[in-house]
Parts: sequence; structure tokens; C-alpha cells
Amino acid sequence: MEIRGIPFGTTDWSKIEATEHHGETGTAYWRTCQFGVIRVRMVEYTPGYLADHWCSKGHILLCLEGELHTELPDGRRFTLTPGMSYQVADGAEPHRSSTKVGAKLFVVD
Repeated sequence: MEIRGIPFGTTDWSKIEATEHHGETGTAYWRTCQFGVIRVRMVEYTPGYLADHWCSKGHILLCLEGELHTELPDGRRFTLTPGMSYQVADGAEPHRSSTKVGAKLFVVD
């Protein structure tokens, strides 16, 4: 990733309006900032959330609260707890997220 043309700034995530995204079950709330081609989000999943799609977008994702489960089509499964992250490139490996207890994430893509 090459970051260009973004001056120094701060973000008060509590002042960014959340958008609602329904999963197969549960809901995701995204607070999103766009910096050129880079999207930065604070995402909260409600307990019982299951994504309604397999995602092929690349991300760097940090779990801040709760527990996030991520599955890949080949059957591998990963669990993130606070302080853990994952990274995946665009088009590299489709992935799908879920959580039983809810999760709060910081995502760059």
C-alpha cells in the first residue's frame, strides 16, 4: 500500500454517522472515512452476525472488542480476539465473517 496525498488529520469515530448493513443474520454498523483510494472503517457486528456473502476485498483488520470468526472456502477457520489482526490481499482468498458475541473492528481496505 502506498499512501499519498493525505494530510495529517485525526478522526473522532463517535462523530461519524454509522450505516447499517444486514447480514444473513445480525447487523453490521460501519463508520467509514474515505482517504483517496483507502477506506478506513470502524465496524461493529451485533451478536449472532453472519455475513451474507463471501468477500474478495483485501483488508487489514484489527479486532478491538469481542470475538470474530472468519472462514475460508477451503474450510479453514480463524478466531480473532482483542488485539489480534488479519490481513488478506484483494482477490487472494474469499472470506466470510461471523460472531456469536459481537465484535468491534478497525478495518483498512
